[in-house]
Amino acid sequence: MNTSSPESKVLYEKRGEVAYITLNRPDAKNAIDLEMHERLSQIWEDFRDDDTVRVALLTGSGDAFCAGADLKTHLPLWVGADADLPRRKVTDGFGGITRGLHRIRKPIVAAVNGWALAGGFEIALACDIRIASENAQFGSFEVRRGLHPMDGGIVRLVNMCGLSTAMDIILTGNPFDAEQAQRWQLVSRVVPHDDLITEAEATVASILRNDRAAVESAKDTALEIIGRRLDDALAVEALLGYSVVASNPTVRQRLGKFYERTDEGRVSGD
Repeated sequence: MNTSSPESKVLYEKRGEVAYITLNRPDAKNAIDLEMHERLSQIWEDFRDDDTVRVALLTGSGDAFCAGADLKTHLPLWVGADADLPRRKVTDGFGGITRGLHRIRKPIVAAVNGWALAGGFEIALACDIRIASENAQFGSFEVRRGLHPMDGGIVRLVNMCGLSTAMDIILTGNPFDAEQAQRWQLVSRVVPHDDLITEAEATVASILRNDRAAVESAKDTALEIIGRRLDDALAVEALLGYSVVASNPTVRQRLGKFYERTDEGRVSGD
């Protein structure tokens, strides 16, 4: 089901259990203006609340993933704003998922097709799995403009690639390519540009063959343990994991198929 017109700044289409979300301002490198920001928040809320879809695939149209915020529309709201602006922004993440809607339980796969800069980089980091085209380029350019990442960029970079690498990315403002992003563990795979969506859809298919409750609980657990002491993290993992075992009616059925060697998607060694 397509819920947007081809002229929309964000394309939103549901195909079976997959929600396809495409940033669609190619002439502006998919920079997100206020209208796009608000629309993306609505889309992520719909994705979260629609039980018929299980996974989202996010990409950009044209030769960019997202060049960040369209400063012509955002900057007038930031400069000279009242002191309450930071408080209001705490629950209003950029493009929806960097903050506020960042705890959607369903997996989000990013197909990074080109430039992912500043806020666009932060949106990519907020996704659960990132697959990059060989043409993809990344960068945290905010320091060049007198700013620094403020929509999860610093937090997620430190968690994903460590303090030293995060400092290199944030403080220099230098761009880096997809191969470097993979070495820094910021993307899972780098693929030929023409294969990007096919590879992303294959990843989505791998997620969909798995049990929904287990997948969503695993994502919850991963997000919940970040920053916790080891003993606390182990306790959270056990509590959430065994809750799935105890409450998920499909566990017995799936285990039965495994023991009978009739389950789908078997791999060597199962």
